[in-house]
Amino acid sequence: MKTAITELFGIEHPIIQGGMHFVGFAELASAVSNAGGLGIITGLTQKTPELLTKEIARCRDMTDKPFGVNLTFLPTFSAPPYPEYIAAIVEGGVRIVETAGRSPEQYMPAMKAAGIKVIH
Repeated sequence: MKTAITELFGIEHPIIQGGMHFVGFAELASAVSNAGGLGIITGLTQKTPELLTKEIARCRDMTDKPFGVNLTFLPTFSAPPYPEYIAAIVEGGVRIVETAGRSPEQYMPAMKAAGIKVIH
């Protein structure tokens, strides 16, 4: 099937797995990607940016298809280190980020500079 979504993300079917806290690990993301959709690792399920780096590498070992990472921007007194999570995504070669929650506007320049496609 060919649609704007399949063309944009290089996937077979216009199906995008959303970020799912506590289940969006490499196993699920790679399974969705291997089936032709766009699998998504849930970034903040990984407690640190270093763990996200490892999860991205695990997903790369499980699929050669496109996958993305979800970042949820939460209203909080102590925000997660979003720039470090974004650096892990960039260094891991991920080219698709699905955002949720608050506006990702302040982080868009860094993601766009890295050639990342952002879905909000």
